Amino acid sequence: EVQLVESGGDLVQAGGSLRLSCAASGFTFDNYVIGWFRQVPGKEREGVSCMKSDDYTYYSDSVKGRFTISIDNAKNTVYLQMNGLKSEDAGVYYCAARVGSARYETNWYCALYSYAMEYWGKGTLVNVSS
Repeated sequence: EVQLVESGGDLVQAGGSLRLSCAASGFTFDNYVIGWFRQVPGKEREGVSCMKSDDYTYYSDSVKGRFTISIDNAKNTVYLQMNGLKSEDAGVYYCAARVGSARYETNWYCALYSYAMEYWGKGTLVNVSS
């Protein structure tokens, strides 16, 4: 059974750093798009960062330069390193994945079509204090 389990959410001061983890089971990252989405209070769910199995990556404009997505294939785990956290980054972060063989699918699913993601974790809460 495919499962995605997020961890690493915490309360952090503005300007601080945090690393989120997504442990995947039941599949491998080959031919998959996997990434991070967040639900911020008062805003629509947005794609934060996604990666294709060929290491192609996408970042939303709001996090570009501050966040970094990476994959540890040996551990079947996806990470999101978040630096320079702002209050606007607070929310529930979800790990999601779906089959994707084309490079452009990474951008499409992350930026526009999150509803097409097939598998979702339960989320991990990130709070940012000032």
